Amino acid sequence: MIIDAHTHVYPEKIVKKAVTKLEANSGVLAKSDGTKQGLIESMKQNGVDYSVLLPVATSPKQVDSINEDAGVTNASAEETGLFSFGGIHPDTPDYKEVLREIKALGLKGIKVHPDYQETFFNDMKYKRIVEEATGLGLYIMVHAGEDIGLPDPIHCRPQHVQEVLRETGSDKLILAHMGGWRLWREVKEILAGEPVILDTSFSEDCIEGVKGLLSKEEFTELVRAHGADRVVFGSDSPWSGQKVCVDWIRETALTDEEKEKILSGNMKEILEMDK
Repeated sequence: MIIDAHTHVYPEKIVKKAVTKLEANSGVLAKSDGTKQGLIESMKQNGVDYSVLLPVATSPKQVDSINEDAGVTNASAEETGLFSFGGIHPDTPDYKEVLREIKALGLKGIKVHPDYQETFFNDMKYKRIVEEATGLGLYIMVHAGEDIGLPDPIHCRPQHVQEVLRETGSDKLILAHMGGWRLWREVKEILAGEPVILDTSFSEDCIEGVKGLLSKEEFTELVRAHGADRVVFGSDSPWSGQKVCVDWIRETALTDEEKEKILSGNMKEILEMDK
């Protein structure tokens, strides 16, 4: 089984405009059309059994509709193979109520993006969301490190994560892009062994046209420093191909047991698929 823990789709009304804008900002061409159906087709073609959608609320006004759609997506997950996390914005005034509603919908987590939400991850607004979500048993997927399509500053560095861990005691953080895109030395020094989960998305040097990514040797070293039981596979589809990322991980020096944990085992536990 393959579970992709990090994918994106965009609303039908704006998908073409959104994909075109993101391609221009990042210099990376989308590998599918950015729709749910496009992702489902990619999964079928590339042997991926399930994918997790990660919606980003760039305004508090978007939160309710994002979570309503996430609930609908999860209700048909066995048919489509698509799960979804919920969304929340750091300026959401009724964040406790929103998180309780997300829990009631049966969603397993939320996605936050400090860069797009223009808030540093060690801001109290995020700390209170992390603390409340953790108490509800919700995972918090965080964009960590640089964003290829956005300028400085970097709103989530390993030091910010360390502060949030210390003050909230959370064990539910999932840090995208192997803990901090292009900040992997800091990730290894500061976060290796901490109670966080790393996702592999957009970190492997198999992504065409993107420099400064992890080699197979560097990736294996970081996985082993942190522990394969706290790493999950993510492609960042449509921004990288699902198959090329799976094949790349399979070609590393990790053991078959380590690869199985990363490609599906750990995410099955997060999604509670064995219950």
